[in-house]
Amino acid sequence: MYPWIRFAKEMLKFRNQPLLSPTDAHVSTHICWPWDLDPWIELNNGRTLTLYDLGRIPMAMRCGLIKLLKEKHWGITIAGNSTRYRRRVRVFDRFTMVSRMIGWDHRFIYMDQTIWRGGHCCNQVLIRSAVTSADGMVPPAKVMEALGHEAESPPLPEWVAAWIQADAARPWPPELPAEVKQPLPA
Repeated sequence: MYPWIRFAKEMLKFRNQPLLSPTDAHVSTHICWPWDLDPWIELNNGRTLTLYDLGRIPMAMRCGLIKLLKEKHWGITIAGNSTRYRRRVRVFDRFTMVSRMIGWDHRFIYMDQTIWRGGHCCNQVLIRSAVTSADGMVPPAKVMEALGHEAESPPLPEWVAAWIQADAARPWPPELPAEVKQPLPA
């Protein structure tokens, strides 16, 4: 189930905080609750991705993106991600989340989010997102200009550029193994 109460708390908590530039970092603190756990009594990998919403959406609010989406009748969607899990987060652990937009290209906005506990990075996600309209994807440069920010992206880190290149080489749709009967049921 989506953490609606925690989401509302984060939005209320940061509603009057100073505005951010689209590339500024948003820092938030959270607790790993029992309902966030997997069978190994640690933060579930899927729940981790959901909890990243609790940093990403308030960050978008603080840089004016949520207001802009409403005004323009635009939406935003996740178009891909790559996650690294390195340290466990256990029940009742407090952790800090750092969320930031690191740049964009002609189609997507790239965001880096990390979870920290005790001075150590526990996990990191690279998010590729797209702003959408009734006419399709909105070029990120147009979004940034509407936010009053420079249309040109800061240089993307080399590791992000390499991820973009590697993901572009990945076949779509993926091939199914020969032993899987076609067509698949709905």
